[in-house]
Amino acid sequence: MAVDKAHRPAVRFRLSPVILWLGVVSMATDISSESVAAILPLYITGFLGLSVIAFGIIDGINQGASALVRIAAGWASDRLGRPKPVALAGYGLSLLARVGFLFAGGFWSLAAVVTGDRIGKGIRTAPRDALISTAAQPEYLARHFGVHRMLDNIGAAAGPLIAFVTLFLIPGGYGTVFVVSLAFAAIGVAALALVVPDRRSVRSPRSSSRGREFDNQVRGRGGLLRIHWHLFRKPGLGRLLTASALLGLLTVGDGFIYLALQDRDDFAVHWFPLLYVGTNVVFLLLAIPMGRLADRYGRGKVFLAGHLALLACYCCAAVPVGGLGPTLLCLTLLGAFYAATDGVLAAFASQLTPPDLLATGIGTVQTVMALSRVASSTLFGLLWFTWGPAAAMVVVGSLLAVALPASFVILRKAERQAASA
Repeated sequence: MAVDKAHRPAVRFRLSPVILWLGVVSMATDISSESVAAILPLYITGFLGLSVIAFGIIDGINQGASALVRIAAGWASDRLGRPKPVALAGYGLSLLARVGFLFAGGFWSLAAVVTGDRIGKGIRTAPRDALISTAAQPEYLARHFGVHRMLDNIGAAAGPLIAFVTLFLIPGGYGTVFVVSLAFAAIGVAALALVVPDRRSVRSPRSSSRGREFDNQVRGRGGLLRIHWHLFRKPGLGRLLTASALLGLLTVGDGFIYLALQDRDDFAVHWFPLLYVGTNVVFLLLAIPMGRLADRYGRGKVFLAGHLALLACYCCAAVPVGGLGPTLLCLTLLGAFYAATDGVLAAFASQLTPPDLLATGIGTVQTVMALSRVASSTLFGLLWFTWGPAAAMVVVGSLLAVALPASFVILRKAERQAASA
């Protein structure tokens, strides 16, 4: 709920142990995934010698393959009333994909492994966020998500740092990075299975009249697809889905931004993973403050402010002035974008979703965002190939500048509905 200065919550903030342990699981998993993500652009375009268009397609898969299963995973979590087993299945699939990175040596094999990894992410994300939402205090929902995202991004910063040290000590040691990634993925799965409590959701659909209505929807014509469109028709959530699709279509993948910075400054290959470190350090530092701002002044406002930071990041990456200062500014703006949008979007979606469809609603919003980013990465790869990185950044930035006011108008009523929830 949006909280202003005149309506501060009477209860004190208390961090749930469930959220703390889920943050630890995400930390280990992000060390695994981000150590690979940090070398993937160079591994594809440099080591394997594939084109930037090939990277655009794989990056699109990386952004959006999880969309194939997010709604279904959220629905399964709501149907069971136990999000943990569904989340554990997703983490386990990503663990198996880590093994595949050790053997993938071409476009198709690499695309298949990335697809498996991202499908695992799609399975786990909505149930995990539903666990966070049900364990959190409603007055501090975005702040609890911020705490989780802070822990998550400690891992996201450590992963690229590990990749940097590995490539610095072992030039061309991509295989070593893949082995380290596999080890941390195993730690994350073990922590989730052994430490995070397996408890039924307090909002289990089988325990209420709303749950019986949910079951009737599932059995009725259209099944899961019917639930999907039912959520689209929710006025506030429908507006959030529309704005998320529009803005996601204009969100360029991190790898492209980092490749543009390297193209401009021509720094050594082994420094490349540190770009990911810089972004994720800013993310983890700002995750909780952005959550507090979102709880107090409105999640829609902070969500749009994050995209304003992304627009500034595009401008910074497009200018011909290089050096350490502009690069650090670009990374700071990109980290601020993620801090203001990632957890805030999940909190906003959970507030606009009926309680018995919580994971389904979160998964639907994440699916829409992921699908739009698939198109974004693929189209940006074509723009880069045709016009070059700077011109491509200018085009996408110009479109984002037009989309932001439109999104503000779209989200204004959703914000009011969330405030009255």
